[in-house]
Amino acid sequence: MRQAEVTRNTLETQITVRLDLDGTGQARLATGVPFLDHMLDQIARHGAMDLEVSASGDVHIDDHHTVEDVGITLGQAFARALGDKKGIRRYGHAYVPLDEALSRVVVDFSGRPGLHYFVEYTRARIGGFDVDLAREFFQGFVNHAAATVHIDNLRGDNAHHQCETIFKAFGRALRMAAELDPRAAGAVPSTKGAL
Repeated sequence: MRQAEVTRNTLETQITVRLDLDGTGQARLATGVPFLDHMLDQIARHGAMDLEVSASGDVHIDDHHTVEDVGITLGQAFARALGDKKGIRRYGHAYVPLDEALSRVVVDFSGRPGLHYFVEYTRARIGGFDVDLAREFFQGFVNHAAATVHIDNLRGDNAHHQCETIFKAFGRALRMAAELDPRAAGAVPSTKGAL
């Protein structure tokens, strides 16, 4: 049962994430940040995981705390659902196009948090969404999932397309990295014997 439920309550946000790594891509999302809901739906659908996110935050100030804390809570849920990481593939990667945009994401559930993020958006906002917050989401995720993630937007003229290819590729890479490897025989994929 590779599932987790995590609740995070602070003075700025109240968030609950439910995650099933072996789901079918179903999502129920209510973060109060519509574009974030759209991006989380990409993760669930392309990652073939079931994801529920309920968030209430101080969006009257701005979306920063909500977006970052959803990333943190999702990272915590991944860490819990993966457990000791026995039998997982550990590494995942994906290239995803959307019209003129192309992004690459590589994931390693290494036990060491690290974000390497190379994205130059063509504009600062996608509707009301500040594109800087995408990086905050991923930073929160890697810090709490204890994962190394490389994100590269290789090309794109439309900021929405750029961001969407990143989140789709992230979902696909997560799916691959978290997948159980039938050849691993339940072993931890590391010469150290632990991740």
